[in-house]
Amino acid sequence: MRDAISRYRHQPISPRDDPIIGCLFVRDTRFFGADEDAGPPPDFASNIVQGKGYDLADGAYAGYFRDVIHRLTGPAVELDLSEPWHRAGPVYGDPRLQPQRLGQQAFKGVVLDAYRHRCAITGAKIRPVLQAAHILPLPSGGQHRLDNGLLLRSDVHIMFDRGYLSVDPKHRLLVSPRLREDFGNGEEFYSRHGQSIAVPERAADRPHHDFLEWHVDTVFQAG
Repeated sequence: MRDAISRYRHQPISPRDDPIIGCLFVRDTRFFGADEDAGPPPDFASNIVQGKGYDLADGAYAGYFRDVIHRLTGPAVELDLSEPWHRAGPVYGDPRLQPQRLGQQAFKGVVLDAYRHRCAITGAKIRPVLQAAHILPLPSGGQHRLDNGLLLRSDVHIMFDRGYLSVDPKHRLLVSPRLREDFGNGEEFYSRHGQSIAVPERAADRPHHDFLEWHVDTVFQAG
């Protein structure tokens, strides 16, 4: 298992490493018979690991997905692409218990103040979209520390957490080439690559180099 997983990592797994391995749960699975194999969707490459979207109104794909839906629901149900798709039935599942994250609001408050209510990377100052990001996440041993925080616009926060963006120990922005490879986009960020981000005035409040090194080495998609 470790050997199989290590092929997908930027760095090999050493005998002492115990990396977190994520997984997805697929519900309500329908298995076709051996003689009913639908095959993969058009243009679905064998190395896709994070999913691929399709426009069902596109004639190149509509026939394939109409056939799959007929297999799932029976030919009596017609796929109407002339109207917006909607899903009938309940919109909420069973209630679940979830542990509450303590101290998050206090952490956000001090990060907002230290960064003068501006995104450290884009300079955006629209308060509702600004989020206090942990450089070393809490599940990985991070803490609510100002030097473990960055104030980021919500979409920038997502890209930072997924390794498309990072910040080196000298507080310079790093932009992964995967941003262009995966989405054909990101020019706003490539133009800022290598530039210094905004940091708090007090040196002690700025992102700690140990946390930044961890993010660059562990999360950032360097290639």
